[in-house]
Amino acid sequence: MGHVFGETEDAPKAEGVQISVSPGWEGHRLDFLISQELGLSRSYATKLIRMGRVMVSWSDRVKPALKVQTGGSVSVDLPPPEDLELQPEDVPFQVVYEDQDIVVVNKPAGLVVHPAPGHWRGTLVHGLLYRYPEMMELNGVRRPGIVHRLDGTTSGLMVVARNGLAMEGLIRSFKGRMVEKVYIAAVSGSPCPKEGEIRFPIGRDPGNRKRMAPVDWGRDAHTAYRTLWSHGGYSLLLCQIKTGRTHQIRVHMKAIGHPLVGDRLYGGACPRGWEVERVFLHSWRLSFQHPRTGKMMSFVCPLPDELIKFIVQVRRGL
Repeated sequence: MGHVFGETEDAPKAEGVQISVSPGWEGHRLDFLISQELGLSRSYATKLIRMGRVMVSWSDRVKPALKVQTGGSVSVDLPPPEDLELQPEDVPFQVVYEDQDIVVVNKPAGLVVHPAPGHWRGTLVHGLLYRYPEMMELNGVRRPGIVHRLDGTTSGLMVVARNGLAMEGLIRSFKGRMVEKVYIAAVSGSPCPKEGEIRFPIGRDPGNRKRMAPVDWGRDAHTAYRTLWSHGGYSLLLCQIKTGRTHQIRVHMKAIGHPLVGDRLYGGACPRGWEVERVFLHSWRLSFQHPRTGKMMSFVCPLPDELIKFIVQVRRGL
C-alpha cells in the first residue's frame, strides 16, 4: 500500500520558468533573485547561469553578478527536478514522531510535498531540510527522504526517511504493499453497498492532463471503503488504499458516483460554508515496520478543525 516514487510517475523533464522582476528586486544580483524566487541554493543558481540555462530581457551578457532591472524578465531552463539543489526553508508542519531513522509528520492541507511547476518554494521537502539538515545527503534529489506522498489538498500522516538505511527499508515496505494507509473521506451521497472494494485501473485522463481517470490502459488500483455514517446528502467513509496511484481515492469515489467533498478537480460538492481550498481527505492511520528494528509502528492523526466543523454542520443539518 502507499505510493512509491518511480512506480506511477512519468520520468522527470526539464522545466522552463519565467520570472518577472518586481520593483523590490531592483539592483540585486541575478543569482540571488533566482535562488530566492525558485527556492534553490545560491550556488546552484550560479551554476545554472554558468551552464547557459538563464536568459534575461535587458542584457546579452548573463552572469551571476548581473544586476536585475525592474520590469525585466528572467527565463530559467531548469534541468529535470531530480537534479535540483534545494534551499532549506522554515515551513510549518507538525512532527508526530521522530528517531534517528524516520520522521512521521502531520502534513497540513495546502502544503505541497515536493517541488513541482508552480510550487518551487515552501514545500514539505524544503521544511524537512530546514529541520533535518542531514537529509540533504540523501542522494541530492528534490525528494530527500520522501517515499510516498499526499496531494497538496490532503492532510494527515506521512513517514519520511532520515538516512539511506531507512529510505531503502521504507521503499521495500511500500513496494511490497506492507504499509497500511487508512484515510477518512467525506463524499456526496450514500455509497451502495455501504462497504466494498473498487478495482478500476487508473491512468492520465486523455481529456485533461491535470486529472487521472479509470482507463483500460491504466495501472491496477485497489481501494477498500466502509461507510461510517450518511446524513444530509453526505457520507463519511474509511478508505484503505491497497495500491498507491495518483489521486486514487478521489478517482475511485468519483467513478462510483460519489466524488469527495471539496474536490473541484473531480466535480465534488463545495457546500455552503465550505470556505477552505482543500478536499475532505485525511490520512488518518499509518502503520508500517520500522526499517531498522523491524518493530510494527502505528500512528493515528485526528481530523483538522476545518473538517470537524463540516461534520458538525452536516450532523446538525446546517
